Amino acid sequence: MALGIKQKKVETKNKYNIQSLYEAIKDHEFTPGKPNLVKQGFATIIAFPEVDRQNQVQITQGWLTGQEGNKWTILKAEAAGLDNMAKNAVIGALTNGLGNLGSLGGKNSKLCEQQVDAVVAEFNALGL
Repeated sequence: MALGIKQKKVETKNKYNIQSLYEAIKDHEFTPGKPNLVKQGFATIIAFPEVDRQNQVQITQGWLTGQEGNKWTILKAEAAGLDNMAKNAVIGALTNGLGNLGSLGGKNSKLCEQQVDAVVAEFNALGL
């Protein structure tokens, strides 16, 4: 794991697109909470309740949006959503990047890293 980054690759037995994967997992209670579909730029991702604006567990696909596949990435990232992207960019610009150091370490960062590991285990246990 690089400084402030944690990501794990997982595979499903069946092929899904982001919407159908969400439908398959939406009623499962994961360690960080219930998953949600969130618009992130041009993509849609599955995001769990955020620890803070800089630490959130997300599930992304590794191919073009809308297509099906079975390889996924579960990762720690900044809170998803267009409004959060704008907030983080502004705070980073105003503080010369110092306002975004919370994603690199600290209590919330460690908690989010632990949540990534828990979601990977829980996701794999679903046998999708």
